[in-house]
Amino acid sequence: MKTLIGKKILLRALEPTDLDFLYQMENDESVWEVSNTTSPYSRFILNQYLENSHKDIFEVKQLRLVICKIDSNKALGSIDLFDFEPKHRRVGVGVLISSDKEKQKGYASEALELLYNYAFAHLNVHQVYANIPEDNTASIQLFEKSGFIKSGLKVDWIYSQGTYKNELHYQLINNVY
Repeated sequence: MKTLIGKKILLRALEPTDLDFLYQMENDESVWEVSNTTSPYSRFILNQYLENSHKDIFEVKQLRLVICKIDSNKALGSIDLFDFEPKHRRVGVGVLISSDKEKQKGYASEALELLYNYAFAHLNVHQVYANIPEDNTASIQLFEKSGFIKSGLKVDWIYSQGTYKNELHYQLINNVY
């Protein structure tokens, strides 16, 4: 896959040099709720993940890209396609800007647009969807601003910190490609 380039950011494949960045991001407990993580990842496991990250989305059903600033190539976060279903022509998406000081600058919005356009044009999907905890207002605003429509509610779907939370289902249907 070629690099996807926007106005402020680019999306690129994972590289072996991303190990420290990936280690920091995956072991940040504040995002474990949305990533379904329950324990820390070792550098060994993450290195194995990096070694296999070249595999095709049709084989592994997922794709992770690094969000980087165009001007400095600084890694800002990641964006993932997951649960790719070619038969049903759908794929899930998740996005994370890892540093609080880099949030609210339009990077996630631009990354999301680049990736869903890639999914529509090159993976031939009919829809891209996202699952968002009901209390994650920043993500809800991001996806709604990007044209995603709330299409469902999963009651008591996420168990986190001793309580249940609802999860919202958002979809962006491809009406162009």
